[in-house]
Amino acid sequence: MLNRIAAVVRAPGRFWWGSLPLRVVASTLVASVLVLLAGGFLLMQQASQGVIEGKKRAALAESSVALAEAQATLSAADLTRNNVNEVLTRLAFEVASRGSTGGQFQVIVQGPVSDIRSGQILPGSVPEVLRERVNRESTTWVTATTVDYADGSTEAGLAVGSALVATDAGRYPIYLIFPLNREVDTLQVLQRAVVTTGGLLVLALAGVAWLVARQVIGPVREARLAAEGIASGRLEERMAVRGTDDLAGLAISMNFMAGELQKQITQLEELSRVQQQFVSDVSHELRTPLTTVRMAAEMLYEARAGFEPVETRSAELLYAEVDRFEELLGDLLEISRFDAGAAVLSIEKVDVAELTRREVAAQTAFAMDCGTPLVVHSSGEATAEVDPRRITRILRNLITNAIEHGERMPIDIYIEADDKAVAVAVRDHGLGFEASQVKQVFLRFWRADPARARKVGGTGLGLAISMEDARLHDGWLNAWGRPGLGSQFRLTIPRHRAAVLEISPLPVVPRDLHEHHRRSRRRSASVAEGKSDR
Repeated sequence: MLNRIAAVVRAPGRFWWGSLPLRVVASTLVASVLVLLAGGFLLMQQASQGVIEGKKRAALAESSVALAEAQATLSAADLTRNNVNEVLTRLAFEVASRGSTGGQFQVIVQGPVSDIRSGQILPGSVPEVLRERVNRESTTWVTATTVDYADGSTEAGLAVGSALVATDAGRYPIYLIFPLNREVDTLQVLQRAVVTTGGLLVLALAGVAWLVARQVIGPVREARLAAEGIASGRLEERMAVRGTDDLAGLAISMNFMAGELQKQITQLEELSRVQQQFVSDVSHELRTPLTTVRMAAEMLYEARAGFEPVETRSAELLYAEVDRFEELLGDLLEISRFDAGAAVLSIEKVDVAELTRREVAAQTAFAMDCGTPLVVHSSGEATAEVDPRRITRILRNLITNAIEHGERMPIDIYIEADDKAVAVAVRDHGLGFEASQVKQVFLRFWRADPARARKVGGTGLGLAISMEDARLHDGWLNAWGRPGLGSQFRLTIPRHRAAVLEISPLPVVPRDLHEHHRRSRRRSASVAEGKSDR
């Protein structure tokens, strides 16, 4: 369940990093949106500021004319015979009628009793800041406001305030409220135009980015496919050259590289074929003289009792070296089969644990002669579809190699299996090798210590042949080693011939090393606790 959730979480990342056109288009879209947002914001800000400033100038101009007429009317009125509130009411409606013809403003006059309104606007439409300024100074002020109507609706507007002075020294503030509904509608139309144009521009830029990405990525994809074809063995794969630009130069360079690579690979294949044929021919041709030499060596070895000591030792050395020479010829022939791709498997369903026990029994005498105990740790049945001869040869090479370098320390052989794989690990506690030499141990004729004398007298091809045998089984052969800590070789093979290995039942790092580290950490923790107690 957790693996499925993790796969779902990682899917967008894999899709993102798996498509270069997607990244190009997405980056273009993000950059375009950011630029358009910044540009649209600045455009709307400048447009709004320009519209509001224009409206303010128009409102002040209109207010100046209306206020002048209102002041003249108030000055000419006979306030002694007429009620002041009636005069102010008539004045408010006359001024409002001037604005109502163009639908520009409405009027609120602060009378001696209450505010006089010319329409449905409420006194709350006049900001308190504007009232304070008008009451404090005899000048014309303008400020932004929210126009409140009796029906509960509101809209943005401008409030222009001043004061009318009567002959009796009375002072009556008057406010002209200019709604900004037309300006707001204009800005909304502009905003919709900016959004629509921006959206269309983003889509157009995405299309342009897609076309550009296709033009650039197409040749790159062709180069990748050509490289994959060459890597898979189709050495005649080439790219089409179009034009004279940089992408055409890439195609020309790619084709030149492929041609040179084909030439070199052909030469190497021919050289390899000649070498394989040479090894095979020499190995076969040496069979006949080797048989004659072996017969002579056996006759001398059997008659050594009547020889002088020097001749006796020479007969024994000749007999031993002929055996090693014959084994070397056999290994060379086997290597030549691997190189020629002629090695095949004889598949049988066998118990790998039983094969291991048989080989351990066969090597017990040699191990005891070297003073090296062999200990088998098996978790039970471990059947698999394998070639018993090749698996036995791998086990023989691993065990004899462990005895050779085990320094008379016990050798542990672990056998474990799961539903998909069987693993055998051979662990010695001898010399070991550097971590950088893990791959070198499987090279032909490689030795960790060239000055060290062999006890087994191997050919130097055992681990190389074992690696090839493991690959034939679609298996793994891994090595681990550290100087002074010994080494471990792990063979992992699938239970079924067509299966694909995913994980080994045994770790490549020895388990006893993990236990050693855990014990060391516990000892260190105990020592630290003891010091803290003191």
